[in-house]
Amino acid sequence: MAENAYKQAGVDVEAGYESVNLIKEDVKKTAIHGVLGSIGGFGGLFEVPKGYENPVLVSGTDGVGTKIKIAFLLDKHDTIGQDCVAMCVNDIACSGAKPLFFLDYIAIGKNIPTKVASIVKGVADGCVKAGCALVGGETAEHPGLMPEDEYDVAGFSVGVVEKSQITDGTKAKAGDVLIGIASSGVHSNGYSLVRKVFGIDGENAKNVLETYSEELGKTIGEELLTPTRIYVKPLLKLIDEVGINTVSHITGGGFIENVPRMLPDGLKAVIKKGTWEILPVFNLMQKMADIPERDMYNTFNMGLGMIVAVDSDKADKAVKCLEEAGEKAYIIGNLEDGEKSVEIVCENGEVIK
Repeated sequence: MAENAYKQAGVDVEAGYESVNLIKEDVKKTAIHGVLGSIGGFGGLFEVPKGYENPVLVSGTDGVGTKIKIAFLLDKHDTIGQDCVAMCVNDIACSGAKPLFFLDYIAIGKNIPTKVASIVKGVADGCVKAGCALVGGETAEHPGLMPEDEYDVAGFSVGVVEKSQITDGTKAKAGDVLIGIASSGVHSNGYSLVRKVFGIDGENAKNVLETYSEELGKTIGEELLTPTRIYVKPLLKLIDEVGINTVSHITGGGFIENVPRMLPDGLKAVIKKGTWEILPVFNLMQKMADIPERDMYNTFNMGLGMIVAVDSDKADKAVKCLEEAGEKAYIIGNLEDGEKSVEIVCENGEVIK
């Protein structure tokens, strides 16, 4: 058999080695207490944290969805990794858990080491923001299965929480105040609709993304590649200093799908439209495609990436705590007795249906 037969078949193991070398410094900056060993082993090692009476491990896995196509078109790959981290660690934090470590999986048509390093840089940046360690990962070259210039990214994270402090909604009650924490944009959900609205799937897709929008104050591509906000540190600070009764990460399915997930039976969430800033990108999309309002709230975060419920007498303190952590926070409604659901109430009193 000829030399470099595997390379001739489409897999360049040398490129794989180069990718590992390029990412080592980014991985190193994510190291926290508990990390054992270094990248390159067969398994990522992390010591179980001490100081917990009854520790519970909380895990989460997710990807970035079709937002990744925007990165392909703009040939910009250094933020998509943060999206992947955010989608995992934000979910973990909803249980009151501190993320400990993260692993990524990159499936790529052709391993271009600098591209892989750029993706992993985004992953490492996200891990630093979340306070967790990047302890390993996998880059799989898939010639013949994926186009050479495409890839997909998924991640997996594990966190820990004291069993008695798990945030599972059991403390929620009628009268609790709902606080919304601002998103950074569309985050990583709803991009199949986003691409359709802006016409990003056609031959003119790159030109569309490079078009400056007066409404957005930036190009459409810059807006749509804005990384998903990571809420771990502000949320854990809020839990520690104020306390929360339940929380929802507003991801796929928007308000309609995710808010009821934070509620026990017998409670409904009443959210008052107009109490927070709906980001320009959502107003622009709704106007461009004449999207029904319910569909907007059933698809997108509409400017709020997290919603928490706190005791009514702690609402102002909670907002102040979040603002001190660098977040925009709004009092947006309350919990009431009723069938488990969410009602979004317009300023004229009508409920969005």
